[in-house]
Amino acid sequence: MITIHDKTFSPFISRDLIESRIAELSTQINTDYEGRNPLFLVVLNGAFLFASELVKNIPLTCEITFVRLSSYAQTESTGKVRQIIGLEEKLTDRDVIIIEDIVDTGLTMHQLLQQIQALAPRTVEIATLLHKPEAIKKAVDLRYVGFEIPNRFVVGYGLDYDGAGRNLDALYVLPE
Repeated sequence: MITIHDKTFSPFISRDLIESRIAELSTQINTDYEGRNPLFLVVLNGAFLFASELVKNIPLTCEITFVRLSSYAQTESTGKVRQIIGLEEKLTDRDVIIIEDIVDTGLTMHQLLQQIQALAPRTVEIATLLHKPEAIKKAVDLRYVGFEIPNRFVVGYGLDYDGAGRNLDALYVLPE
């Protein structure tokens, strides 16, 4: 058990299991993008740990950039996406892999995909550590998924509760 602010979370997915699954995703991306130069677009703040672990296992020539989006308030999605830091790289004819921490409602990813597709990339794929199929409001195609989880609030490994808990090396869940 771990307490963050006013909530107590239970262990959910261990560090070892997370790292093992990320290594599998890295292998898949290495195979899929062999001979290409993908641009990894990391969605901050939550995806920084996942992205770091993922790309350090990818020996391909690649580039990494960051965008910051937000749609959460405490433990609930607001349903409204605010872009905080924008994209500056040219994406025309690029292979883009978006790295996200979690796709739950799909609203954030749907809006980001619209913005990216307007910049004429060759391909766009999504790699997410976590996916909550039960919470989907806007369906998006997820190419690389670490774990499908139930529609419960999780913290750790980059995900936060009101700004805290991102530094935890495993995932914890809010008990039902």
